[in-house]
Amino acid sequence: MATNTARLEARISTELQTQLKRAAKIQGRSVTDFVIDAVQDAVQRAFDNEDLIRLSVADQECFAAALITPAKPNTALKRAFAHRRRIVREA
Repeated sequence: MATNTARLEARISTELQTQLKRAAKIQGRSVTDFVIDAVQDAVQRAFDNEDLIRLSVADQECFAAALITPAKPNTALKRAFAHRRRIVREA
């Protein structure tokens, strides 16, 4: 079964190349394997960071205040809960 692959090329300083070779050697891996693993880790971190919600201090205080003293239920919310009670009883 053939695996689809793509080529990645990058220009790096000779110092970074030397560091890459050394790091790969320390781990007993090829430079290619080392770079692929590092890229996969960086991609996953980028995706994970995208999923995080970052709030300013003011937003954090507003969120905490809403949890501590929630707003009173409005008409739409009361109607939704009443509807849910009817559905749950009938099911």
